[in-house]
Amino acid sequence: MIEFVALFLVFYVWHAMGITIGYHRLLSHRSFFCSKAVEYFWVLPGYLSFEGSPIWWSTMHRAHHRHVDTPLDPHSPRYGVMHALTGWLEAKEYLPHIDPKLQAKDLLKDPIYRFLECNGNLMAGHAMMFVINIAFRVALFAMFGWVVALASLLAGASVLGIPLLLNVVCHMTDLGYKNYDTTDDSVNVWWVALLAQGEGWHNNHHACPGSARSGMRPSEIDTSWWMISAMRKLGLVYNVNEAKHYNLMRRSAVVRVMRRKKIKQRLQNELLQVSG
Repeated sequence: MIEFVALFLVFYVWHAMGITIGYHRLLSHRSFFCSKAVEYFWVLPGYLSFEGSPIWWSTMHRAHHRHVDTPLDPHSPRYGVMHALTGWLEAKEYLPHIDPKLQAKDLLKDPIYRFLECNGNLMAGHAMMFVINIAFRVALFAMFGWVVALASLLAGASVLGIPLLLNVVCHMTDLGYKNYDTTDDSVNVWWVALLAQGEGWHNNHHACPGSARSGMRPSEIDTSWWMISAMRKLGLVYNVNEAKHYNLMRRSAVVRVMRRKKIKQRLQNELLQVSG
């Protein structure tokens, strides 16, 4: 039992960081650069946690930031919690405003990612992902036995649920807190951050999506940032974009001023309409 728990935790961290470091901070936001070997090392555990092709995932996430908390957002809970949780996964093809040829041109240059994408056929891509994920666990079973295979399978399935949960919880304003004023509903939720290896500091992330660091305050634990920092010291990653708390506070103040101006202008327009 102890062996199983230890293996589960190791696989969980590897798969979770595959999403946070590989799929999210590297592919989706290019918050740092590295060799292809390092890139594939982190993208692989993300793919093996049933998360879909790297191109599909990054395209969806970039669309989320581009259209955050609007009707065009793929998974904003403003338009239904169940849709934000799993409903958006039922789409059988890319919507017109979510086009990997426009939003993920950089990833389409990679032949491995293009292969996993199945030429934009979402159903075929998801089916291939499922088959490869199961085949990987069968191979683990053949080489190392059921304990290793089951620990990997359960860890991958557990990690699958974390980004889906994050899409909902971290965009419901009464479930977390904000460090910075943003134009969306993003909030920081500490327990999601622990489960998602630092991704739960979602308001911080939306304040500066291109930052490789999400935990800005000393109390905001960001294990994925610790790993990226360690890789930087080892020379495995470079050009790391690290947002600073004081810079985000200054930007937040600008957002507040702009919001007040918009409110003031709207009120003035309403008064003109009434007086007219």
